[in-house]
Amino acid sequence: MSTVLKKSVRQEIGIKIREAREKKKLTQEEVAQKAKMKANYYAKIERGLIGTAPEKLYMIFKALGVEASDIFPN
Repeated sequence: MSTVLKKSVRQEIGIKIREAREKKKLTQEEVAQKAKMKANYYAKIERGLIGTAPEKLYMIFKALGVEASDIFPN
């Protein structure tokens, strides 16, 4: 997978995570706390700056009350 494609997927996932968070009216800090991670790490995921392990994504999805299929691009 090319670097550009990886970045694009990370950004799209980040956008969907942010949209889910905003829909629930939660702050980045609240989601990070529920997902048991530092707020600045969570913020980088949401902005698409970094990828993360599946276990961390699972914790984010659980904190947001969403399914992976709600977030991952088609």
